[in-house]
Amino acid sequence: MPAPLNRLKAWLAAGERTRGIWLGLADAYAAEIAATAGFDWLLIDGEHAPNDICSLSAQLAVIAGTGTEPVIRLPDDDPAKIKQALDIGAQTLLIPMIETRGQAEAAVAACLYPPNGRRGVGSALARASRFGAIPDYLATADAQICIILQVESRAGLAALDAILGIERLDGVFIGPSDLAADMGHPGRPGHPDVKATVMDALARIRAAGKAAGILSTDPDYIAKAEAVGANFTGVGIDVTLFAGALRALAARYAAPSRSAE
Repeated sequence: MPAPLNRLKAWLAAGERTRGIWLGLADAYAAEIAATAGFDWLLIDGEHAPNDICSLSAQLAVIAGTGTEPVIRLPDDDPAKIKQALDIGAQTLLIPMIETRGQAEAAVAACLYPPNGRRGVGSALARASRFGAIPDYLATADAQICIILQVESRAGLAALDAILGIERLDGVFIGPSDLAADMGHPGRPGHPDVKATVMDALARIRAAGKAAGILSTDPDYIAKAEAVGANFTGVGIDVTLFAGALRALAARYAAPSRSAE
């Protein structure tokens, strides 16, 4: 019995376009609701949301079997965190703040078992192997792990072509917000210079045969990114969708201004 098929990895390898949203509410019940919406994937954010390994695991569990593929974004490229995320059952990881070929190679190696990499072996007690119920997990896990690295600085972009040369890498995600800040335009990912840089990077990623990722809530930005090749496209964030819907409803039914008594 092999490791479960990673449909997202297969879709991206085939060059198919996929769309999903970020989950930042750090709550399994909210993740389960999101999994009914019909997105291709849901990214559970461990970088900027208040998640720990237990909350990540709980969200993976409720998304499993829904028809939507889960992704975990880690807080950094620490091999110990990568190992834990894989052991709780994540098969697709987004690893942020990659800036060099060496850093990228180390992150990829942390995702794979020896001799292909240096992931620690503890599958017998891990959710990933269904707690030992997948007897050949060790032999089949690597083939189903999807590794996407996040490049979001000028240094990372300078190393992009070298990073793209890593054979076992599945994709590269361009982080427009951090990149905008690094380029001197904080809070302005749509600045013309930033946008042009992002579009150029996405085209280069796809030309290298890798999946190209981006996150935006601007439909025009999304359309332009997909036109140049983006196929791992984040189109929303649960936190902003929830907050926006609540604020719009509150504004619609706002009580008249009350004077202080």
